[in-house]
Amino acid sequence: MVQMKLSSVVTLTLILLLSGRWRMSHGQPQEGGVAPPVSGGNPADNPVAMQLLSQAMYTRFSNSSAFFGPDVKKHLGFCIRDMDVEWNRAFNFSKNTKFLAECLKVDKDAMQRLCTAAEVKFYGASLLNDAQGGLKSSYYLRPNKNCNLSSWPAGCEPGWACNTRVEDKVDLKNDKEMPERVLQCQPCCPGFFCPHGLTCMIPCPLGSYCPAAKLNEATGVCDPYRYQLPPGQANHSCGGADIWSDFSSGYELFCSGGFYCPTTTQKIPCKKGSGSTAQMSCYQLATCDPQTENQNITAYGIIFFGGITLILLIIYNCSGQVLSDREKRQAKSREAAARSARETVQARERWKSAKDVARKGAELTAQLSRTFSRKKSVMNEPHRSSGQAKPGSDAALPPMPGDSKGKKKKESNLTKMMRDLEENPDNDEGFNVEIGDKNLKKHGKGKALHTRSQIFKYAYGQIEKEKALQEHTKNLTFSGVISVASDLDFSSRPPIEVFFQDLTLTLKGKNKHLLRCVTGKLVPGHVSAVMGPSGAGKTTFLSALLGKAAGCTITGSILINGKDEPMQSYKRIIGYVPQDDIVHGNLTVEENLWFSARCRLSGDLEKAEKVLVVERVIESLGLQHIRDSLVGTVEKRGISGGQRKRVNVGLEMVMEPSLLILDEPTSGLDSSSSLLLLRALRREALEGVNICMVVHQPSYTLYRMFDDLILLAKGGLTVYHGPVKKVEEYFSGLGIVVPERVNPPDYYIDILEGIVKPSANATVKFKELPLRWMLHNGYPVPPDMLDSAGVSSISTTSVDDSSSAHINSPSVGAAAADQSFAGELWQDVKFTVGQKKDHICLNFTRSVDLSDRKTPNVVMQYKFFLGRVGKQRLREARTQAVDYLILLLAGVCLGTLAKVSDATFGSTGYLYTVIGVSLLSKIAALRSFSLDKLHYWRESAAGMSSLAYFLAKDSVDHFNTIVKPAVYLSMFYFFNNPRSTILDNYMVLLCLVYCVTGIAYVLAIYYEPAPAQLWSVLLPVVLTLVANQEGDSFATKLGDYCYTKWALEAFLLANAERYSGVWLIQRCGAIRQRGYDLKDYYPCLAKLIATGLVSRGVAFFCLVTFQKK
Repeated sequence: MVQMKLSSVVTLTLILLLSGRWRMSHGQPQEGGVAPPVSGGNPADNPVAMQLLSQAMYTRFSNSSAFFGPDVKKHLGFCIRDMDVEWNRAFNFSKNTKFLAECLKVDKDAMQRLCTAAEVKFYGASLLNDAQGGLKSSYYLRPNKNCNLSSWPAGCEPGWACNTRVEDKVDLKNDKEMPERVLQCQPCCPGFFCPHGLTCMIPCPLGSYCPAAKLNEATGVCDPYRYQLPPGQANHSCGGADIWSDFSSGYELFCSGGFYCPTTTQKIPCKKGSGSTAQMSCYQLATCDPQTENQNITAYGIIFFGGITLILLIIYNCSGQVLSDREKRQAKSREAAARSARETVQARERWKSAKDVARKGAELTAQLSRTFSRKKSVMNEPHRSSGQAKPGSDAALPPMPGDSKGKKKKESNLTKMMRDLEENPDNDEGFNVEIGDKNLKKHGKGKALHTRSQIFKYAYGQIEKEKALQEHTKNLTFSGVISVASDLDFSSRPPIEVFFQDLTLTLKGKNKHLLRCVTGKLVPGHVSAVMGPSGAGKTTFLSALLGKAAGCTITGSILINGKDEPMQSYKRIIGYVPQDDIVHGNLTVEENLWFSARCRLSGDLEKAEKVLVVERVIESLGLQHIRDSLVGTVEKRGISGGQRKRVNVGLEMVMEPSLLILDEPTSGLDSSSSLLLLRALRREALEGVNICMVVHQPSYTLYRMFDDLILLAKGGLTVYHGPVKKVEEYFSGLGIVVPERVNPPDYYIDILEGIVKPSANATVKFKELPLRWMLHNGYPVPPDMLDSAGVSSISTTSVDDSSSAHINSPSVGAAAADQSFAGELWQDVKFTVGQKKDHICLNFTRSVDLSDRKTPNVVMQYKFFLGRVGKQRLREARTQAVDYLILLLAGVCLGTLAKVSDATFGSTGYLYTVIGVSLLSKIAALRSFSLDKLHYWRESAAGMSSLAYFLAKDSVDHFNTIVKPAVYLSMFYFFNNPRSTILDNYMVLLCLVYCVTGIAYVLAIYYEPAPAQLWSVLLPVVLTLVANQEGDSFATKLGDYCYTKWALEAFLLANAERYSGVWLIQRCGAIRQRGYDLKDYYPCLAKLIATGLVSRGVAFFCLVTFQKK
């Protein structure tokens, strides 16, 4: 520290001595113009002295930022983040003070001409617009102490400066009062600028070029500046620079493109490189021509593009491997399920029958021996030995630990029979034995065994059968295991019986009946067919049963298992097959079924058992040979239409429903496919499933396979509801006999349609058939039906009875009154609004779950959805590649056409970027939800989690959110070459793509595909134009809330902050003109992310609110 202080004292003393000798040698000339001799020579010729003097001059103003900090923070805080850093970038001449030394050579009093802090503040305040704080377009300063109407020395002219009086001590740190400068006025030193209306000089900032001006005789302008000499002053010459302004007002002050300016008085052409204050070498792979503004770094863009393409190709090629690995894992799962099923069959057959029968048989042998030979006690031992099991047989095995005597176990029928025989040995009645386990042959009729020897022989015959079955199951194929497991293990499903009475549906505001007075029931284990002509309300009937008839008034009652409970409480065990084949086309048959099984079967069910369920459905529907085939879409051909229909039904069969509703499952199928489908449904019915389906024109074979028939007439009226075997008998009683070789359902539908007239023997007309059915069963009949049908042949008592039981309902014809056009329009509006309200209420209605089935939770379903969506994206790799290719072309075009302009900080290119990236990202994001609406509506109606579905879609789309900005920048950045870093641009694009993706979700969910695409194109263009407005208009205020404004602001701020030194005023002017602030860079990114999150919340709300069920 002592040495440092000593060195500083010596340096300061030397500076003072040199400056004293400098002042003495450059004193006033004596008479005759001869300067007095000075010993020691001229200090201007001493390089060391000049260096020390220039360093002293630099030191006097280098630390002045501390005095300007508060004012700069107050007035220019929007464009200057750190005053010390910006001051250092603009006025740090420590590396090269040569221009200061040159100034001292020419002007000995250069230090006295430097502006003080007060003058610098005055200059800055004069540039600011007092009203709005903006920068003035003209650079004439306000009148001041030295330049006013009464005093205008030569130093007030542009490019000139004056000195103070000798007795005045100039303190550069004084920011309160301006000194008086009117003496010894002369041109400003090169490297400094002297403003018009101020008599001091300010150093030009780094990056500028401020040479001495030269008069252009032709124009009378002082080149390279724009000011002219004052008129009437012949001795006045051109001085130095006159302003430090923005690029458009003082472009001549800026170091020209293709040159670099190490000091403010030097301009050197760039040979191979670029730079502003120093020549920087070009990148290794970049190309730099002499005197070019920017280096060509397109090669890096190509490398970057190649890297991204390579990564995408690896992902695309590995996708096949990933899918094949999944197939291998699924095959292993099937093998494990087969082993589990085989072991289950063996264990069940070994211990449920053979063990019990053998053990009870041994005890029975002893009892029989004691009964037949009570007096021959000596002969008992041989009989006992003959009745014991053979060594090595299953019957000789010790009992299982679970069969302890203390544990009560359900006895089989055979055990009960033997116990009865023990208790009543003299009973001569036969016994009905159900062979094997009660589930082996469902309710099969047993053999009648009348003798004890037959019973004993049968018991041991069962042992041998079970042993043979055990040996047989060791070599079963997988399909065989499925068959055996299916025959032996019928899962217990809770039965659902649906009873509906006087069910009537009326359109709200229309007084139009869709269903009327429908009464009946759906029984578990039966397959019921709903038939009728077009417009009979068949699909409406199914919707009413499921509680999904929005926009309608429902009267009557629907009972579930005899209780008045909503159908939605059982939706986890109710399957609904829609009329359209809503199946994921980019998944295989097995993948569609497996996903439905995982999400809708019980969560605690083992994976092996789920595999068995899926395999059973695949086999029963005849889909084995196409299990690994893609279902296909409109653009890409897949399986046939009939196979697709069966997959559509299989999606509901794999969840093992208790009630299965099907809407025209056989439409479009040939007779063999329909027969195969109905056989599969019959098998489901054997397990106790309640099946109801709408059928159009079934063949006679299919018709005979149904248990019950619901025949509806136009208007939703019931014509018949009962067993299929009795339908012909009922209609024959009305005189309607089916002709020979005519399919009965076709004949009845033709009659209801009015195409075929009943025979002459018929006692009723086809319009009276619903009334006949109601009277036949004693149901209440509305009076308008009696009046319109004319029931003169019916007894008065019957009419009175039916009328007394009738529930009064308004007549459609009586309710319909003549209305004006405005009235009808108002009714239509009320109906539409009411229907929307019903849809929303239906979507938000939550019923208590009574199905007693716990499906996988949201986290597990999210995992399942994530795997499915990821697999779909891998199969859509070609579409993704097209999206990336379009982004690359957009980056090339926009980066080439919109070159970075230093005057606007590249705002044009960024403007196009915001529009282009927003538009392309939105259109691509529309596919996430627009194409899957129907699938989601079906899955959500079945009880799958909407949140898991939405989060899975969004999570997979994050891949595009991350990759797309990099793909676009790989071309745009290296063709446009802005000053901001690629990381800054990537962060803005990342937030922008995340934001617009969320907005696209809202458009895709709320609108249909066509208007959603139109909005996706219009929004980026319109909002960007609004956000680019300037001034204080309504559009400008509106633009403050547009995401395009935040993205554009973040782009410009990131790029503008890279401009410093001479560009500082240009930066502040441009930022102030647009109303931006450097501190808003990260808030802009936060606003984009927040908009993306909020839009995703709105999209999810629309997803669960405005869906159609």
